[in-house]
Amino acid sequence: MTSRRSQHALSGAVLLLLPLLVYLPLRSAGFIWDDDAYVTQNPQLRSLAGLLRIWIDPHALPQYYPLVHTTFWAEFRLWGLSATGYHATNVLLHGANAVLLWRVLVRLRVRGAYLAAALFAVHPVMVESVAWITERKNVLSLSLALGALASYLRFASSEIDGADADIVPLRWRFYSLSLLLYVGALLSKTVVCSLPAVIGVVLWWKRGEIRGRDAVRLAPFLTLGVIAGLSTIWLEKHHVGAAGAEWSLAPLDRVLLAGRALWFYVGKLVWPHPLIFFYPRWQIDASQPLQWLYPLGALAGVSMLWMARDRIGRGPLAALLIFAGTLIPALGFFDVYPFRYSFVADHFQYHASPALLALFAAACTTGAARLGTRAKTPGRMAAIAVLALLGTLSFRQAHVYRDLEVLYRDTIAKNPAAWNAYINLANHLSGAGRNGEALQLARDAVRLAPTIADAHNTLGAVLFLSAPASGAAGPAQLAEAIDAFARAIALDPGHIDALYNGAVALTVAGRHAEASRFYAQILATQPDAVDAMIGLAASLAMQGRLGEAEPLLRDALRRAPDRADAERALAGIVARSREPMGNQ
Repeated sequence: MTSRRSQHALSGAVLLLLPLLVYLPLRSAGFIWDDDAYVTQNPQLRSLAGLLRIWIDPHALPQYYPLVHTTFWAEFRLWGLSATGYHATNVLLHGANAVLLWRVLVRLRVRGAYLAAALFAVHPVMVESVAWITERKNVLSLSLALGALASYLRFASSEIDGADADIVPLRWRFYSLSLLLYVGALLSKTVVCSLPAVIGVVLWWKRGEIRGRDAVRLAPFLTLGVIAGLSTIWLEKHHVGAAGAEWSLAPLDRVLLAGRALWFYVGKLVWPHPLIFFYPRWQIDASQPLQWLYPLGALAGVSMLWMARDRIGRGPLAALLIFAGTLIPALGFFDVYPFRYSFVADHFQYHASPALLALFAAACTTGAARLGTRAKTPGRMAAIAVLALLGTLSFRQAHVYRDLEVLYRDTIAKNPAAWNAYINLANHLSGAGRNGEALQLARDAVRLAPTIADAHNTLGAVLFLSAPASGAAGPAQLAEAIDAFARAIALDPGHIDALYNGAVALTVAGRHAEASRFYAQILATQPDAVDAMIGLAASLAMQGRLGEAEPLLRDALRRAPDRADAERALAGIVARSREPMGNQ
C-alpha cells in the first residue's frame, strides 16, 4: 500500500512538473491586453474596501468573478505588480488541474487516464488560458469544478459502480463539499454551469440510465448554474457591452456558427497549428449550402455513436456530449464580448478539451492492449514522443505571451486582417513614444475596419500625440486628428474615449464651443464624470461663461475633493468674476 501511494505521489509530481517546464518562458513574461483592468489598473486591489466591492458590486469590475479577483487582491499584497507571481499561480493551477483530471479519470476507470492528464498538461491549446493572467478565470474555475466532480463521484460511488446501496450519512458530506466547490467554480467563471449536465452524462455512461433521485440531487446544482449563467449573460450584454451589429445573428446563423466552432475546436486539439490570439472572424451565411455541413456533420457523428453504443460502449458518445455541452456557452448561442473580434478562441475550449483528450488516450491505450505485450514498449515511446512534441510546441507558444508587442505582432503575422491587433499595438507603441510605427498601424486599422469607431479613435489619438520637432502636433495633423475623432463619434455617438479625445483636441485648436458640446455629451451619459466636468468648465471659462463654469467645478470638487486642478481652476474663475468689468 505504501509503495502504491509513493508511486501515485511521484506520478502526481510529474504532472505538476510538466507545466513548470513547458511554461518556463513565462518567467520573463509581462501583462497583456485586459490584464490592466484585472490587475495593473484595478483600483479594487488596493484596499480592504476594494475587496468588499469585489464581492458586493457586480459593476465594480469588467466581469463579476469575485473569487478570481480575490486571488488577485491577495497576490497584490504578496508581489505587487510583478507579473511573475501571477504567472506562477496560473501555471501551478494548471498543473493541479492535470492532477485532478487524472484522479477523476482513475475513479471513473477510464483507460489511459494518466496519458490524458499529461496531454492536457502540455497541449498547446491550453497556453492561452495559462499564459494570459486574466484567464485565471479558466484555470481556477476548472480546479474547483474538477474538485466538485470528484466529490460528487465519491458521494455517488456505490451507485456509479452498480450497487443499489443506500447512501450512508457520511457520504452526504461529499455531496455538500461538491456543492460548495461548485459555487466557488461559478464565482470564478460561469462557464462551469454545465457541470450538472456533465454529472448526468457520467451517470448515464456508467449505469445506462438517469434515475429520478439523480435529478433531485442535481437540482440545486442546476438551479445555481442557471442563475449564475443568466446573470453573466445579462452583465455581458449590459455591462461588458456585448450588444450591437457584431452580435446580431439570426437563429439559423447561430446554428451554423455552433457547428463550425465545434469542429474548429476538435481540429485544434488534433492539429494545434496555427494558434492565434485573434482568429479570423468567419462570415456566417445560412444561404451557403457548404456551411450546413458543419452542424449536419456534428449531428451525424452523435447519431452514429448513439447507434454504435451497444457495440463500442457508451464512452465515446459520453465524451463527445461532455465536450460539446461544456462548449455550449462559447458556441454562439449566447453573446460574449470577444465575438466582436472572432467567434473562436483557444481559451474558450479549456474546460471542454479534457473530454476528447480522455477519449483519445483511452482509444490509444485500448488499441495498444489489444496488440499485446509486444506493443507495450513502442506504445510508451510513441506516447513520450507525442508529449515531447506537444510540450515543445507549448514552450514555443508561451514565448508569444512575453509582452504586448510580441503578442500582437505574432497575431498580425498569422492573421493580417486582425484589426483589433493593429489598434492595440498602435496604442501600445504610441504610449512608448514610437509614434511613427504607431501611426502606420493605426492607418492600417482604419483601412481594415472603416466602420469601427475604435480604429478612428486610435488614429486620432496617435495623430494628436505625434509630435514633430517643434514639440507639438502641426495644424494639419491636429485637423486630421479632430476629423478622426469626429468619424469615431459619428459611428458610435456614445464612444466616451473619442468624445474625451475630441474635446481635448478641439480645445488645443481653440474651438472651445465644439469642445463644450463633446464634454456635455459625456456628462449626459456619465453625470458623475469628474474629468468631463472640469473640461467643460474650462471650455466654458474660455468662452467667458464663468457663471456656468463655477458650479461645475464646485460639483467636481464635491465628488473628488483631492483634484488640485479643479481647485486652481475654481480659484481663477472666482478671481476673474470679482474683477471690475473693465479689467476682464
